[in-house]
Amino acid sequence: MAKIKITQIKSVIDRSERQKKTIEALGLKKINHSVEIEATPAIIGMVRKVNHLVAIETI
Repeated sequence: MAKIKITQIKSVIDRSERQKKTIEALGLKKINHSVEIEATPAIIGMVRKVNHLVAIETI
């Protein structure tokens, strides 16, 4: 599987609890924090749900 780099670019303040939990499950903690993870179908689905809060790069 390919790896992707996910960076949080917007705050989770005033977002639904579901979006906050998704950001937390991706391993993101605050704005400009990045994680590199495998691009599994589950992870891709999570990223699609919060794509307005994160930036994605293929590695």
